[in-house]
Amino acid sequence: MHTSTILILAIYFGFALIELWRTGLFSKPEQTRGDGIVEAVSTIVLLFVTQPFILFSSVWIAGQIAPQYAGALAGIPIIAAIALFLVFDDMMQYWWHRAAHTFSLLYKLHRPHHDGRYMSVRLVYRNNIFYYLTMPGIWFSGVLIYLGLGYVYAGYIVVKLAVIIGAHSDVAWDKPLYRIAWLSPVMWVVERTISTPSTHHAHHGRHKADGVTNYKGNFGNLLFFWDVLFGTAKITRRYPESYGVENLPKTSTGEMLVWPLISTGNSAEAQVPEKVTV
Repeated sequence: MHTSTILILAIYFGFALIELWRTGLFSKPEQTRGDGIVEAVSTIVLLFVTQPFILFSSVWIAGQIAPQYAGALAGIPIIAAIALFLVFDDMMQYWWHRAAHTFSLLYKLHRPHHDGRYMSVRLVYRNNIFYYLTMPGIWFSGVLIYLGLGYVYAGYIVVKLAVIIGAHSDVAWDKPLYRIAWLSPVMWVVERTISTPSTHHAHHGRHKADGVTNYKGNFGNLLFFWDVLFGTAKITRRYPESYGVENLPKTSTGEMLVWPLISTGNSAEAQVPEKVTV
């Protein structure tokens, strides 16, 4: 097992243990039996099937198209290599995430991520199993690995997932830091640079009227800077009172996992929701 994989698992289970101790990892507000099934299946499929398939496939395709460029970027400065991953993986994921909240077909693949009425590390990989197959950033990452940047990706993905896991946890690491007055200027920079629990929880909020929820923004994964740059940022240093999706038809566990192979009919017609005042 690669060192980066061990570190990612340690970070994930570290946050999971904190939730187990502090907020009840397996007893979230309003959870259903279907929530656990969707989370377990989508996580296992992504980690052991989808992501390896994409990375190996993109490397193989790149080798077939441009064999002469294998390892061509191996000697570039590490800062340049990180910048390439930030643009071709993280920024691309920002735009794909934003598209998923704009176009109905993509939203049907992403809706499971928001159907959970709670925040938790359990939500990190919770999506329709076809959602990640469509994500350009993972395919581009495979190409960058083919070009010789696999050693950079190993460190980059650890940092990225540490931020994403921490941003989804309901044990908000940023909340006590906001109470320290002298840290306020530091946190001003931090919350405009990376995703924090406050900014990402806002994206999962249920009610627009709470003044925190930003369902049509706060799309960033590693870098929240993309939201700042492209005008979709909302920063309040507060957290929604409740989480989930309003005013959508009911769905099923099967549909959440494998739409369009399984469709309940009415929920397959659901459009991308606009959060409403209630």
